[in-house]
Amino acid sequence: MKIVSRYITAAYLRMLSLCIGSFIAIYLVIDFLEKIGKFSRAGGEPQVMALFFLYKIPEILNQITPLAVLMATMLTLGVLSRNSEIVAMRGCGISLVRITAPILIAAFFISLFTLFSAELIVPKSFERMKYIEDVLIAKKSPNTFFRQQNIWYREENSTLQARLFDPATRTLKGVTLWRFGAEMSPTTRIEASQGILSSDHWLLKDVAVREFAGGNVVRSATVREMPVYLHLKIDDLRVLGKYTDNMGFLELRRYCEKLEKGGYDATRYRAQMHSKISLPFASLVMAFLGIPFALRGGRTSGIALGIGVSLGIGFGYFMINAVVLSFGQGGVLSPLISAWAANFLFAAVGVWLAMTVNR
Repeated sequence: MKIVSRYITAAYLRMLSLCIGSFIAIYLVIDFLEKIGKFSRAGGEPQVMALFFLYKIPEILNQITPLAVLMATMLTLGVLSRNSEIVAMRGCGISLVRITAPILIAAFFISLFTLFSAELIVPKSFERMKYIEDVLIAKKSPNTFFRQQNIWYREENSTLQARLFDPATRTLKGVTLWRFGAEMSPTTRIEASQGILSSDHWLLKDVAVREFAGGNVVRSATVREMPVYLHLKIDDLRVLGKYTDNMGFLELRRYCEKLEKGGYDATRYRAQMHSKISLPFASLVMAFLGIPFALRGGRTSGIALGIGVSLGIGFGYFMINAVVLSFGQGGVLSPLISAWAANFLFAAVGVWLAMTVNR
């Protein structure tokens, strides 16, 4: 049995490597053709553009791994069936469970690796990739940055901090603005519940103003609205709104807790947080679902059929997961349920198919 398990595992890993390499190559070629014109017009240097696509590979790998696992599962079992190797194993008394166990074990460890990558590797590579794209290539202001789940912006004698940026409404929430005088001594502290971008300025709402002199508060006032003129633009902030998509689970959980302590609704980010755990295990679900599909085809299973069915199942999974997850982000479903619903649905389909396989 050890020899058979090693043989199936080696065949599966070879097929998986081929699928992953093919998907990454296709993804990079499409992304390169899409971005090369924009990068060239912005004056990006070839070595900088090469670094951008290099740092993008971990993100691509996490996205395509479930589909690659599904395709590798179907192709591996399809090839074994066409070569009558599964029939030979069955003739030797080896059950289908023992034949497919190495694939499921490999898929489980791939899911763990994807979880580890999403937590530790992807956030750092994504941050570096966005810095290359926005600062080194697009020449956007490097004065806007995201640290400790806050947005910071600095220009001349002003420093702005905000807890959250909502791209849909072009609104900063939880705004604190410091004005500085000579030798960086604070002269004014402005706090506002939110800041909305108008044509040429930011309009702060529910504002509390404190003025300082000699380190003491000399004047304080509250106003309903206050215009503030900054060079901060929406283009500098849009990238920050996407950071949560590539945060790790623990970092996103801290972000949600901080938002909720500040009185903000973190439902959208709670759903994303739970998806950081559910999506890596989509690889295990895809392998479990692909096994009965491949075995039902028997010796008629071929490469074209395996590729077609796996692409159909994979795209169906991602579409359903995106729809259900959006319900969780909108508060229609529980964030936990919305994150795991697609996995449970496709796992249930896999159980039903496994029960109907001719053993």
